Amino acid sequence: MELPPGPREDPCAWEDDSDPEPEPDPDAQAEAYVSRVLSPPQFGLAPLRAPSLSAPAAFSGAPEPRPTSKGPSVQVPGLLSLPPELLLEICAYLDARLVLHVLPRVCRALRDLVRDHVTWRLRAQRRVRAPYPVVEEEDFDWPAACIELEQHLSRWAEDGRWAEYFCLADGHFASIDSVLLLQGGTLCLSGSRDRNVNLWDLRQLGVEPSRVLVKALGTQKNSTHKGWVWSLAALDHRVCSGSWDSTVKLWDMAADGQQFGEIKGKAAVLCLSYRPDILVTGTYDKKVTVYDPRAGPALLKSRRLHSSAVLALLADDRHIISGSEDHTLVVFDRRANSVLQRLQVGPAQGLEGPGLHVAQPELLYPSSLPQLDSYLLCMSYQEPQLWAGDNQGLLHVFANREGCFQLVRTFDVGHRSQITGIKHSLGALYTTSTDKTIRVRPSDRPRPPLARNTPLDFTCCPPPGARAHRPTMDHLHPKPPQRAKWAASGGLSLEVWRLQA
Repeated sequence: MELPPGPREDPCAWEDDSDPEPEPDPDAQAEAYVSRVLSPPQFGLAPLRAPSLSAPAAFSGAPEPRPTSKGPSVQVPGLLSLPPELLLEICAYLDARLVLHVLPRVCRALRDLVRDHVTWRLRAQRRVRAPYPVVEEEDFDWPAACIELEQHLSRWAEDGRWAEYFCLADGHFASIDSVLLLQGGTLCLSGSRDRNVNLWDLRQLGVEPSRVLVKALGTQKNSTHKGWVWSLAALDHRVCSGSWDSTVKLWDMAADGQQFGEIKGKAAVLCLSYRPDILVTGTYDKKVTVYDPRAGPALLKSRRLHSSAVLALLADDRHIISGSEDHTLVVFDRRANSVLQRLQVGPAQGLEGPGLHVAQPELLYPSSLPQLDSYLLCMSYQEPQLWAGDNQGLLHVFANREGCFQLVRTFDVGHRSQITGIKHSLGALYTTSTDKTIRVRPSDRPRPPLARNTPLDFTCCPPPGARAHRPTMDHLHPKPPQRAKWAASGGLSLEVWRLQA
C-alpha cells in the first residue's frame, strides 16, 4: 500500500537524489503514524496540502501525490459524521454556557447547530418536561432562557439541600412586611411593624453573626418611621421606604444609609416603584402619584385611578401598572399621560363547570372565560410578560402585545391563601404566601406541589396571624465570587437562603 508523503517534508530537499536514503527511525515513524492517523480530527483547521506536482521525486520509488478528486469525498468517521439528533444528545450533557460560547468556535457545522433556536427549544423542554414558556414571543431568547433555567435547577438541586439557610430573629420585635436585597445580595433591608428599617450585612453570615445586623436607618431615637413600614424599593444605591405614616423616606446606601429626602403625603404608602426619572407611589386613598426624585423630590402628578386602595405597583419607561382592591388592573401610558387599559379582575359568574375548580390546578380557565372574584396583591414584570398573584392564591399571566395587555393564563401554584410576593424570570419562578409557604419552580407552566418534577416546596412557620413572606431576590446570574441569595420575611424573623455558586 502506498502512503502519501509526510506533511513536514520539504520539496526543496528532494533536489539532490544522488545521496543515499537515510535509514528510517522506527520510533519516529510510529509516533508520526499515531499522530497522523489515530489522533482525533481537529475541525476548523486548514487541510494539509500535498507537495507540488512539479517537484522532482527524491528517489525512484517515491509515491506520487494523489490527484484531487472532484467526486464526493469519503468522510473520515468522527463527531461530525453523527446525525444531528446524536449531537444534540451529546450537547445536552454539557453546560449551556459552554455550548453557546465555545462550540461555535470549533467549526461551522457546530456553529450552525448552536445558532438554531430549535436546538435550545428542545433542550429547554427536555429540562422542564412541560410546555415552555408560558408566553412565547417571536424574539424569545431561547439560549438565555436555557442558561438561566439550568442555573436555577442546579442551585436548587436535590430539594435545595445545597442551599444554606439562615434565620435572623433578633432584629425586629414585630412582624416584617417588606424585604429588599441590595448590591448583588451583599446587603439587605427589612421593614417592620416595629416602624424600623433595618440594614443587614449578609457577607457576615456564617462568619461574624454578631455583625450581620448593622443598624436601623434614620436618626430618630426609637424608629425609622412613625408608622408601620410597608414597602421598599431601590435604584442602584438609593433606597426609598414607604410607611403607614404617609411618608416616603429616601436613603443613600453609598453614604452609610444617610437620609437625603422625604415625601409627606396624605395617605398610607402601600407600594412603590423607583425609576431613574420617576418615583411612583400607590396609596391607601386610591391614588397613584408620580414624583421626580432628581429634584427635591418634586410632585409631578397624582391621579385617582382606582376606587379602592392601591395594593401593587410597577413602572417602566412606557407604563405605570397598578392593581387595587377594587378588582382592577390599570395600565397608564406615561407618554400619552392617560389611562391605556382598565382590566377587570372580578367578579365572575359561571365558573362551576367541570375542570374549573381548584382540584384541576394546571389551567383554570382561558382568557375568553369569565374571571375569578379576586384582586392583585403583587406583580413581577419582564417584558412582554406580567405575572401577578391574587388574594385567592392564584397566579395570573398577562402578555403585552403591541401595547395591549391580555390575560393569557391563570394557574393554581399550590398556595392556600394570598400570594404576597412573586419574582419571575426566563428560568425561575418564586412565590410566597400568607399560608406560610415559599414555592420555587422553573418558570414553565406551574404545576401543583405534588406533581412530578416539581423542584421545590419550602414551608416556613411564622407566628399565627403574621403577614408572612414578602419576598425579594437578587440577580439570577451573580458575578463571581458572589453567590445568589434569596430572602423572605417569616413573622418576626428574616430568612435568607444562600444558593450554591
